[in-house]
Amino acid sequence: MKFTAPRRIHWLLLISAAIFILDRLTKSWIALHVPLGDSIPVMAHFLRITHLANYGGNFGIFAESAQKSLLVRWQLIGLNSLILLVVLAAIVFLGSHLTRTSFGLSLALGGGLGCLYDRIAYGAVVDFIEVHIFSYHWPDFNIGDIAIVTGACLLVLDYLLSKTGIAQQQQTEATR
Repeated sequence: MKFTAPRRIHWLLLISAAIFILDRLTKSWIALHVPLGDSIPVMAHFLRITHLANYGGNFGIFAESAQKSLLVRWQLIGLNSLILLVVLAAIVFLGSHLTRTSFGLSLALGGGLGCLYDRIAYGAVVDFIEVHIFSYHWPDFNIGDIAIVTGACLLVLDYLLSKTGIAQQQQTEATR
C-alpha cells in the first residue's frame, strides 16, 4: 500500500484568498477616505498614505502607454493573467506540502489577484503606501505588492537554501 501525503492545497488557496481580501479591504478604505492624489502623513519624512492610481505595470512601467491605449492595458491584463495561471498550476502541483515555496506562491497569487482585479475593474491599480528614505522616494505600493514581493523572496530563499543543502550533502558524501 502506497502512502500519499494529504493535500494541503485548500490551506494554500485560503492564504491566497486572505491576501486578496485584505488587499481589497485596504484599497476600498483608501478609495472611500482619501481622495485621489491626497496624502495622510503617518511618520514625518518617512511614511505617508497617498491615494494613487498606477496605470502601468510594476513600478509604473508602461504607465503612460497603458493610460492612453486600451490595447496596452489589456496586454498587461493578459500577461498578469498568464502569470497567475502559472502560479496557480505550481500551487496545484505542490499542493501536498506546506513549504516556503508553496507558501510564497500562495502569497504571490493572492497579491497578484488583487492587482489584476483593480486593473480589470478600474483600469489602474490602487497604490497607497508611500515611503521616503532620506532623499529617496520608493515607488508607491499596496498590500498585494507586499505579498508578491514577500512570496518572491520566499521562493529565492528556498532556492538558495536548497542549493546550499545540496552542496553540503555532496560535501558530506565526498568525505565518507
